[in-house]
Amino acid sequence: MSPQQYQQQRRKFAAAFLALIFILAAVDTAEAGKKEKPEKKVKKSDCGEWQWSVCVPTSGDCGLGTREGTRTGAECKQTMKTQRCKIPCNWKKQFGAECKYQFQAWGECDLNTALKTRTGSLKRALHNADCQKTVTISKPCGKLTKPKPQAESKKKKKEGKKQEKMLD
Repeated sequence: MSPQQYQQQRRKFAAAFLALIFILAAVDTAEAGKKEKPEKKVKKSDCGEWQWSVCVPTSGDCGLGTREGTRTGAECKQTMKTQRCKIPCNWKKQFGAECKYQFQAWGECDLNTALKTRTGSLKRALHNADCQKTVTISKPCGKLTKPKPQAESKKKKKEGKKQEKMLD
């Protein structure tokens, strides 16, 4: 090995050694800079659970609105707050805007009352709303399908006219 090659090899080794020392020093100072954070003490609060009012729409009877929450406790920093909420416009409002029901198919028409009914079971209640477990709704039957004597006579008249035209 020539003296020049030997010197180059020595310089490379020295550079690698200095780089290693520099990296170790950087890692050591980074770890020293990190102080162990004391764990936050879990403070038992004597604040009660939030109790939320119903959602009140800002306009109309559905859409965006607000609700107020309250809680009790001697050392609570916050005892009241307001939260934004939304009442879906396609929910059945007669059962409460925060109660959603899964309804069965409409039943047969009751000829005495001319109404048909169906039952719904509670699917979801928003924000601990006070909802009935099952509800029943009814609506008018609409047109009853009774055979009409006039309709039959019209058909006979049309058939009679067709036969007359064929005879002519």
